[in-house]
Amino acid sequence: MPTEQNSPVSRRQLGIFGIVAGLVAVVAVVSGIRAREDSSAKLREWTDNQAIATVAVVLPDAKVLNATIDLPGRLEAYYRAPIFARVSGYLKSWSADIGAKVKAGQVIAEIEAPDLDQQLLQARADLASQEASAKLSEATLNRRKSLIASNFVSMQEIDERSADLSNKKAAVKSGQANVERLEALAGYKNITAPFDGVVTARDTDVGALINAGGGSGPAMFVISDISKLRVYVNVPQSYVPAIKIGAKAVISMPEYPNRTFDATVEASSQSVDVGSGTTRMQLALDNPNGELMPGGYANVRMSLQRDTVPLHIPASALIFNQSGLRVATVGPDDKVLFKTVTIARDLGRDIELGSGISPDDRVIVAPPDGLADGDQVRVAGSKAKPATVSEKQDVKG
Repeated sequence: MPTEQNSPVSRRQLGIFGIVAGLVAVVAVVSGIRAREDSSAKLREWTDNQAIATVAVVLPDAKVLNATIDLPGRLEAYYRAPIFARVSGYLKSWSADIGAKVKAGQVIAEIEAPDLDQQLLQARADLASQEASAKLSEATLNRRKSLIASNFVSMQEIDERSADLSNKKAAVKSGQANVERLEALAGYKNITAPFDGVVTARDTDVGALINAGGGSGPAMFVISDISKLRVYVNVPQSYVPAIKIGAKAVISMPEYPNRTFDATVEASSQSVDVGSGTTRMQLALDNPNGELMPGGYANVRMSLQRDTVPLHIPASALIFNQSGLRVATVGPDDKVLFKTVTIARDLGRDIELGSGISPDDRVIVAPPDGLADGDQVRVAGSKAKPATVSEKQDVKG
């Protein structure tokens, strides 16, 4: 009897146990499915995050990194005169060698010109003969005029004698001019210095045949005034507006490594050489002690004066391909936008831009390969989380 009474209770317990076991199994199944879904979602999110490039950005630097420009220059004497002979002959003597200081008007050489001397003697003799003929013609005319009252001579003869006298006087003037011309040429037998300076070249010697003019050979002497020098610099076209007349410059020379010399921008050619794309500028440099030599090389550091402050970016930000020279920027929505730029000056690690970007553009420092306009990126160090690829697809769907 007791066994029959306990049987229904055992079945009830078994039923409850079965229900509990079923619930446990259902919970386990649901938990497993949910765990797999969470894992799949995390994997999908990780994959999406890996697909978004992380980039470092920088704002263009508006600080003037370098307000000067260094360019090679060439020193020249402020006044330089190649001395050529005005008369032909042989060099009789010279008294000033290279490096000699000379004064204006000082005789530095003498030419022996016997042909010219003989021409001058002949011209003087011809002049004396012409003067004598003119005197005789004048005396004859005066005698004929005294006989007019006695009707011994006709007016026709008087007119002829007057014309002859005029011709003789004209010949005298011509002879006088020829004598003066040859005397002036004879004065050029003495070679003189045109101004105070230094003899920087001598290309003649005693007994050398001298040809008149400057087209048959080198100059006999070269006189240079080196108390003041001209410095010639070829400035790239893009920098010409930033270099003003009167601006200061610093000159350094290889022979004086520990010294600098001050110069002033004096003139500009106001034209661009089509071969080099540069404008020649002239600077004035005082050289009172004669330490600097004309023809020497110099490094010229010139000050730049700009109306606006240029923008600078790292050199690694530049991209050059079939689309030209560009930089990649990041917009407010963390999307890539390429902008075409121009380079004003290459400073090595930094690039000075002429145009293309604004001061508030976020420029990608080192753009990764394959980056295109409109790509979503993650800015390194930014707290804002960009939309994932899946989220963008969900929005589109």
